[in-house]
Amino acid sequence: MSAIGSQKRLTPPRISAMKGGKPIVCLTAYTTPMARLLDEHCDLLLVGDSLGMVLYGMETTIGVTLDMMIAHGKAVMRGVAKACVVVDMPFGSYQESKEVAFRNAVRILQETGCDAVKLEGGEEMAETIAFLTKRGIPVMGHIGLMPQQVQTAGGYRSVGHSEHETSKIRRDAHAIGGSGAFAVVIEGTVEPLAREVTSAMHIPTIGIGASAACDGQVLVSDDILGLFNDFKPRFVKRYDELGKRVADAVAAYAEDVRSRKFPAADHTFKRRP
Repeated sequence: MSAIGSQKRLTPPRISAMKGGKPIVCLTAYTTPMARLLDEHCDLLLVGDSLGMVLYGMETTIGVTLDMMIAHGKAVMRGVAKACVVVDMPFGSYQESKEVAFRNAVRILQETGCDAVKLEGGEEMAETIAFLTKRGIPVMGHIGLMPQQVQTAGGYRSVGHSEHETSKIRRDAHAIGGSGAFAVVIEGTVEPLAREVTSAMHIPTIGIGASAACDGQVLVSDDILGLFNDFKPRFVKRYDELGKRVADAVAAYAEDVRSRKFPAADHTFKRRP
């Protein structure tokens, strides 16, 4: 728990009340130092299962475990004083049954102290979301491109191009809107459809590769900072190139060590008189 206390932070109901108002600012966070840097500027921090790719070098999010999400959720909570914190439920932790989803969601909330969980899926997961929310677990939905289904979807690609995809996303949005979710992420969805869905839903939509008309936006922090360079999605805007700056700093350090310029006298301890 943050030292300031959860009552001082934004809550899921307060995020939900931001529908149609000032855009919701959301970024991913996986560690305490990053959470501290982001907290002042963000309304919502997502402990995303994208950490599997960003931190652990996985090719997809499929290998992320519940224990990993809980460990990073705890770390983020230690650095937060203001933002609402949502932790992703990883692949396999909620699809089996609504009862399994409930047990795992309870574990996430109890062990991390976070404010809510997020799970992927539309109409097929609406019953599970309703089961959780009716039992006191705030849930954020996730529709459109769903990374946990990448192996059956044929890869990472934008959706909503065909009538079949459009119809499915509309049904998903309607189902999630009626499930009790306090907000929903719309990922990798063609702009006109994301705009339409945002207008039709009574809960906030958080876009990622969707539309500026969404009620908020989320990106992976390491993407906008230039710390993750394995690939760059079309929807990412780089705000810095910290990866290059880190590499340059390490190169300078290595040169100082090899030339014995470091440590200098200022970096060593003198014997006390």
